[in-house]
Amino acid sequence: MALRLYRLGRWCATHAKSVLAAWLVVLVLAGSGAAAFGRPLTNEVSVPGSEFEEVLDNLQTEIPDAAGGFGTVVLHTEDGAFTPEQRKAIDKVYGEWEDQPSVKRVINPFDNQRTLDDSRTDLTEAKKDLDKGQKDLDEAWVKISKAQGQLDYGNAWIDYFEKNDPDSPHLAEIRQQVKDGEKEMAKAKKDYAKGERKLKTGRTQYDAGTIVADGAADTRFVTDDGYALTQIQFDTNTNSVDPEVKEAIVEIGKQLDDVGIQTQYSVEITQENTLVGPGEVVGLIIAAIVLTLALGSLIAAGLPISGALLGVGVGLAGAMTATHFFDMHAMTPALALMLGLAVGIDYALFIVNRHRTQLLEGRAMTDSIAHAVGTAGSAVVVAGTTVAIALTALVITPVPLLGQMGLVAAATVVVAVCVALTLTPALLHVVGRRVISKRAWAKRAARPDTDQVFGSRYVDGVTKRPALVVLAVIALCGIIAVPALSLRLGLPDGSSEPLESTAHQAYVEVEDNFGAGANGPIIAVATLDEPAKDTDAVLVEQSHLVKQLRSVDGVKAVIPFGVSDDRTTLAFQVVTVGGPADEETSDTVRLLKASAGPIGTATHSEIGLTGQTVANIEISEQLAASLPPYLAIVIGLSLVLLTIVFRSILVPLVATAGFLLSVAASFGAAVAVYQWGWLGSILGVDTPGPMLSFMPIMLIGVLFGLAMDYQMFLVSGMKEAHAHGADARSAVRHGFTHGAKVVLAAALIMAAVFAGFIFAHLTMIRPIGFALAVGVLVDALLVRMTLTPAVMHLLGEGAWWMPRWLDRILPDLDVEGTALEQGPVTKGETSATAEPVSGS
Repeated sequence: MALRLYRLGRWCATHAKSVLAAWLVVLVLAGSGAAAFGRPLTNEVSVPGSEFEEVLDNLQTEIPDAAGGFGTVVLHTEDGAFTPEQRKAIDKVYGEWEDQPSVKRVINPFDNQRTLDDSRTDLTEAKKDLDKGQKDLDEAWVKISKAQGQLDYGNAWIDYFEKNDPDSPHLAEIRQQVKDGEKEMAKAKKDYAKGERKLKTGRTQYDAGTIVADGAADTRFVTDDGYALTQIQFDTNTNSVDPEVKEAIVEIGKQLDDVGIQTQYSVEITQENTLVGPGEVVGLIIAAIVLTLALGSLIAAGLPISGALLGVGVGLAGAMTATHFFDMHAMTPALALMLGLAVGIDYALFIVNRHRTQLLEGRAMTDSIAHAVGTAGSAVVVAGTTVAIALTALVITPVPLLGQMGLVAAATVVVAVCVALTLTPALLHVVGRRVISKRAWAKRAARPDTDQVFGSRYVDGVTKRPALVVLAVIALCGIIAVPALSLRLGLPDGSSEPLESTAHQAYVEVEDNFGAGANGPIIAVATLDEPAKDTDAVLVEQSHLVKQLRSVDGVKAVIPFGVSDDRTTLAFQVVTVGGPADEETSDTVRLLKASAGPIGTATHSEIGLTGQTVANIEISEQLAASLPPYLAIVIGLSLVLLTIVFRSILVPLVATAGFLLSVAASFGAAVAVYQWGWLGSILGVDTPGPMLSFMPIMLIGVLFGLAMDYQMFLVSGMKEAHAHGADARSAVRHGFTHGAKVVLAAALIMAAVFAGFIFAHLTMIRPIGFALAVGVLVDALLVRMTLTPAVMHLLGEGAWWMPRWLDRILPDLDVEGTALEQGPVTKGETSATAEPVSGS
């Protein structure tokens, strides 16, 4: 591999203009595709085949009016109750909202509140009617009883005359009177039975209505102190609604300012998908500063950044072009941007640093460029391949979003590798000797025999007491990882938005005035074994289900909101005591899922649940189940790759064990900040809450790939020294001193880029950026630059042990560039040191 990359680097250097032009053409074509075919990003998280999606699909099929996404608008007037003038303005705004594309209807809170209030009044009147009906029935029964007594009296006279005076003229008259009385009695009893049935039906309806009303007793849509909870229903999920429609909704709502009404909009209406913000720019600036300090030259620092920007531009433009063919989540290009910048800068930096070192050692310009690509480039290929494997393996998870993010990010990493291997040598040839500052040239001329000693005192200290260092690093990582034991997973909601945002304000106002659960009610869908006969029967079935659902701990209210045309499917809003992201709400959902079977048996129905909290729990459970096979694939493939590269059994195992320490520490730090709220005021964490559901598995994939990068760049130097004859312990020192400076710079650059996303517009990406920044620093500083040399020193020659049979069958990638030191590499290429230096 080193030989092929040497030839590639040499060709790119000698054809620099062609390479530069080719990459510019690629960038223009990718940008044109993005401009022509790109579509808006989405925030939808879908899990095909999951229970919550099946329930949602059933709801959309059976009760179309109940389907579609909802956005919330909280109206508030400080004057107490809304005035007639304000109500008129509100109705006007509602009408204009309903005229917008994709808006199915605006659910009027004043109508809902009136219906809710009227239901109580209706029940009170119904109770009066029932009491009056019962009184009438009681009076009718008294009359029937009296009439029955008279009939009995008449029949007694008939018996008397038939026995004592059968020829009496009164007998026929009495018989007729009794016969007429029996007819009247039969009619009276029939009327009584009818009235009794009617009263019984009335009582049943009243009892059912009371249960349903009690189910919503703690629910309000308009408060007495001037808050109204408006819901806008769309004809599709909120993530698919055109951003211009959402902007129009906010713009139309500004009319209410004129009549003293404040409006706050939920995250479903206001969420932004902006990719680049001030934080990301700051991260790039810090990266540029670190590069300049590490390389001592603005020109040298500009090469990795320019290459990374071009690679990211190509990768993101390609991703946006792909949105023409499938929906893309907003986090997908955000992760690609984050990784593309980080690895793009680092990969180019390794090649540039190797080239600079060789130039200072006296190697000719073109040959130095080619040699840097052949050696450092080999490490870049292996590192990029490892990262790509870890990212691509995300496709095995049950969440398509993760697979999409992994594939797009992997493609961007591949582009970064290609840019590093082709554009970087071309740019190095263009800048020539200017890649090294005049000061560095002068210093080298004054002391030509000075060896690279950066980090020598540090590595000597680490290897002086290696066992103690190993224990200290493990203990420190373990302490940082402790908060991870309380890790909770969830999906973001309005509470996670910045305090000053309208989405956060809307969430808080809903919580304070309508209850925390109103921010994300659970949807329960009941499918009856037999369809209800009529609307009265529907009410009875609803009451049975409301009673059962409301009996579950943590349920505050149950509100029926939809019935299918065939009266088989009933839909309910289940409002919990806690908010969507609260742990108690998760417990409530688990209780509801556990109770679904018994409730279904009791009500002769099948119960399904959907909604944000339900989705969160199911996604978390499925991701937890897919984590072991994912880790097995990623670690297995990477161990194979690293075994081939390092031709060692123990080195890949040490690398993997170190990764586990890094990822545990990154989890612990993220939980401490974003779940516990530590340093929240500094890092912009206004409302601590659960971590993003799919963050752990994604973080593991990304960090594993990046951890293997540093392992590759640091230990490959040790391997190279060992391959060229140094003993194992000397190779540790040699490899460390030659790689520590660039690995440190690379880690600081990558951490700076990741840290820039801590203040990203997209709140979902913030904890990911933080966790990656911490993970990179822990992995580079503690694991690779401290733990690894200590362990390698302890292992000695054993670190490079490999069974002979395995050594024979494994391919030789020659990452250390041994073939390049054995003489001419191509026909006509002799000693490169005789080649004149170009660009001077």
